[in-house]
Amino acid sequence: MAAAAGALLPGDGIVIAGKLYSGVALTLDTCLLPHERVHCSPSRAHGLSARTEEQLRNRMCEMIQSAGILLGLPQVAMATAQILFHRFFYCKSFVRYCAETVAMACLQLASKIEEEPRRVRDVLNVFHHLRDAAGDRCRGPMLLDDSYVSRKSDVIKAERRVLKELGFCVHVKHPHKVIVMYLQVLECEKNTRLLQMSWNYMNDSLRTDVFLRFSAETVACACIFLSARVLQIPLPDRPPWFLLFGASEEDLMEISGCVLRLYTLQSSPAENQKNHDSPLSRLALKNACRKITRDGRKRLSRSDERRYDRRVPSPPRRRRSRSVSSPSPGHTHSHRQRRSERERARRKPYSTHRK
Repeated sequence: MAAAAGALLPGDGIVIAGKLYSGVALTLDTCLLPHERVHCSPSRAHGLSARTEEQLRNRMCEMIQSAGILLGLPQVAMATAQILFHRFFYCKSFVRYCAETVAMACLQLASKIEEEPRRVRDVLNVFHHLRDAAGDRCRGPMLLDDSYVSRKSDVIKAERRVLKELGFCVHVKHPHKVIVMYLQVLECEKNTRLLQMSWNYMNDSLRTDVFLRFSAETVACACIFLSARVLQIPLPDRPPWFLLFGASEEDLMEISGCVLRLYTLQSSPAENQKNHDSPLSRLALKNACRKITRDGRKRLSRSDERRYDRRVPSPPRRRRSRSVSSPSPGHTHSHRQRRSERERARRKPYSTHRK
């Protein structure tokens, strides 16, 4: 009876009504990668080096963070998008899929998950602006042409692909509240420098894959551990404070190494300073999210934007000529002209004299 109702057999699947089906268990524990999959990702199987893959993840997550700021998204939505991006590219390869398109799709999906939806056009405009700003160019928003329609279609398809590959398991547990709670337990919540630095390390760690390898509680302990070391703030060590939260010293050292290695990925100090000084201004947001026509002279309404998206040409307007042309000799006068002639003849006095 239990088997007929749907008993879960480990390694075999689910038996329903006497038939065996494949079992899929979607929990937060299954989102963590095993150790053997970390060093044999699909990108490395296609010949991509580990450093190049790490740089791609760092660069795309930085674009997601900057785009989320321009779109006015909360930090939780940007963190969700970055974690979804890491999860997808541990299922697929950077060689087969465009990283920027997947990044836009993850940001669009995360905005829906966190109930802060944004339009696909706004996401496209913001990424287009960031791409131009990185190349010291300022061209304005994307035009509503064939390239825009193709790009929008690619983002929508990539969003469906992300959902399919992740099995619609898009729930993410963030350590934002965990850091504050742990500092309250350690009686260090009034130390604003420690709290702010731990928060910053946690946001920077989103560019790495530590959230796919360790739990949110362990990452929170590592951020506090690293911040206390940098600020030289003593924490309880007899026994060590992180044992209270179920973390080990080996995990803390590994996470700290991943975060510190993140700051050495830039090739030069000038490029590092350029990436830290991102052009996130109100004018850029206004120019990136506005709606313009092909010639950029007036704004489009939503109906016009949908018409351009569907590639339906607008019907030609019939212009009515206001000028009245004189009739040709072979044609009769119009009704108005005949009426005016009759009125003039009626007003003209009759003459009784003949010449």
